[in-house]
Amino acid sequence: MIPSLRSIRRTLAPIGIPRSTFYDWYSRYQEGGIEARVDGKPRPRRIWNKIPDKIETAIVNLALEEPDLSPRELGVNFTDTKGSFVSEATVYRLLKDHGLITSPAFILMKAADRLHLSEGHRGLSVHRAR
Repeated sequence: MIPSLRSIRRTLAPIGIPRSTFYDWYSRYQEGGIEARVDGKPRPRRIWNKIPDKIETAIVNLALEEPDLSPRELGVNFTDTKGSFVSEATVYRLLKDHGLITSPAFILMKAADRLHLSEGHRGLSVHRAR
């Protein structure tokens, strides 16, 4: 029999043990007896916003099957066909992490290639290069 909630609070508060920890210990005790109360190896807990490996693999596979789709289109397609919502940003991040997104090709040019600067009597003026 578990003591009342009020007495649990009074008992745990001075020793700094959260009620959730107490109930975790109590649950283990009920399931496996006194030996089950001993903490085992720490197990990694699931991170609340981490995409499960199974879904991540499915998204990457879909991107490989449909290389012409944008991250937004892949997210919508995945949501429609697999029934699990994935945002465009998440798809983009996953594809970038797997090397499936490359940086766009930028054409570098100098301002001097585009504009011609000359000094006038009132300071600098800008003239388009011809």
